[in-house]
Amino acid sequence: MMRVLSRRLNRHVSSALLAAAIALGGLGMTGCSTNPATGQRAFTLLSPDDEQELGREQHPKILAEFGGAYEDPATQTYVTGIGNALVARSEFPGVPFTFTVLDSPVVNAFALPGGYVYITRGLMALANSEAELAGVVGHEIGHVTARHGAQQHGRSVLVGLGAGILGAVIGDRGVAQVLNTGGGLILRGYSREQEFEADSLGLRYMTQAGYDPGAMASFLEHLRAKSKLDSQLLGSGSDPDEHSLLSTHPRTIDRVQEARTAALGAGPLGGRTEQAAYLRRLDGMIYDDSPEQGFVRGQRFVHPKLRFEFSVPGDFTLLNGPTAVRARGPNGAVIVFDMAPKATGGTMLQYIRQQWGARLPLADLSALNVNGMEAATGIARISANQGPFDLRLVAIRGHDDRIYRLLFGTPADHTSRLNTALQRTTFSFREISEAEAAKEKPYRLRLYEARAGDSVARLAQWMPQGPQPEARFRVLNGLAPGEEPVPGQLLKYVSY
Repeated sequence: MMRVLSRRLNRHVSSALLAAAIALGGLGMTGCSTNPATGQRAFTLLSPDDEQELGREQHPKILAEFGGAYEDPATQTYVTGIGNALVARSEFPGVPFTFTVLDSPVVNAFALPGGYVYITRGLMALANSEAELAGVVGHEIGHVTARHGAQQHGRSVLVGLGAGILGAVIGDRGVAQVLNTGGGLILRGYSREQEFEADSLGLRYMTQAGYDPGAMASFLEHLRAKSKLDSQLLGSGSDPDEHSLLSTHPRTIDRVQEARTAALGAGPLGGRTEQAAYLRRLDGMIYDDSPEQGFVRGQRFVHPKLRFEFSVPGDFTLLNGPTAVRARGPNGAVIVFDMAPKATGGTMLQYIRQQWGARLPLADLSALNVNGMEAATGIARISANQGPFDLRLVAIRGHDDRIYRLLFGTPADHTSRLNTALQRTTFSFREISEAEAAKEKPYRLRLYEARAGDSVARLAQWMPQGPQPEARFRVLNGLAPGEEPVPGQLLKYVSY
């Protein structure tokens, strides 16, 4: 019996290894090679042609995920010019790169294999000089020239192959699924060593292009200040870095300075910043959300493209996101607004009972009329970490059979106190006319040249409605606490 099992096991292993070898060959395995950018030998499964093909395949998906490219040809051309100047100083000056400004207010930047580099307009708004932007772009170019994306892809493929081999050996496909899930979690971000390499390469490229390398660290200071402010505005327990540059590139100023010393030595900094020219290019850029994403206006959310609006209670903070609008309230109360993934037949009562709330212990299901639209609601009590938690589901059928959804979550001992205010939110939802939608305009960055006697307290009054206007003005302009503008300084503010 033991010999039979051993022969079967050997056949499984041999077959699995053969399949792995075929798979590796089909992926264009390149093995270990020395990278001219890093001087290090690294194992990759992708050839440069494979990397470009992978980038081309993923590019449309990135555009769809992040709201598309920012529709301003002058801005796109400007960023491409900076990127190409940095690539020309790299170890691969002849490799074609594609630089895209994404129409997203989130502060982020990233790169795909094959030379696809992305910068959000939210990041451009936070930067205060061309040198700071060049530092970010150079860092992303560094990830590409160091082939970090290819290495990550290779590791993920090997994890999958290893799981497949083990699954074949023991005859359990579930093992492969478990290991692939773990591998995906491990590979979510770059390693510390890869971030250090990208910083070192980016510093090298921007310095050779004539920029002040100190701008890489100064931008990181601005980013940390914004992250801290966002955390305060959204309340404790929130994660302002979840979709930002700090989540994909968990770097510190000390590590950037360490990379500068390694790449350039400890000599004095110097080079151009192009601060005034950069700020003038930002004048008129859309700030925060675009019409395609809808606008937060104090306690009101309005979507001029889909033509609807609703309001939340005064003690809730609204936050727009790529897939949902969220509002955080007192004592852990939350509101989540989104749309059903697809149109569905039947009544709204049936939709809540059979689809949206099918797995919840629903009670008190009832039909509603919300400003002339068919709607329904139901409640459910669930167990959460903080104790009993009440959920109220509201589904509203709008024109073109769109289904809008409001989910209210309240700690059970606060539900009765919040019921009336949240009911007002439900009945504040309404569709708006074309004329009303046309009046809704996006915020834009504007420039102001400081004069004698100007103060942050006075200039911050120009910021949009919302909490802590002085802190928001300081973060937007990279002003430290207590720092005041000097005459002649160009400053950003937000207006229509």
